Amino acid sequence: MINSTTKTLELGDVTYVKRVSIGNINPNSPLNEEQQERQMALLNKCLNEYPKGKIIGKDISVGVFQIGDHQITLQRTTYHVGFLRKPVWLEDNT
Repeated sequence: MINSTTKTLELGDVTYVKRVSIGNINPNSPLNEEQQERQMALLNKCLNEYPKGKIIGKDISVGVFQIGDHQITLQRTTYHVGFLRKPVWLEDNT
């Protein structure tokens, strides 16, 4: 139930969690700008459209790779967005 005095989602009320990743740690398939925009758009949709979700956790993965003489670092942040119920607009394969 949503707390009527603060109108916020309580952690105990969460029945569905959607994991939304931003970024990529695979150097063999880097994300282009369009893919990154789609990832951010999904996170924004989860947080702003009805039913609004709430970030209840976050994982950060970092990959450090040596390519020739260069060292690259890639990062992926996965947000755990909790909902009172699964949004209808979320497809089964997302």
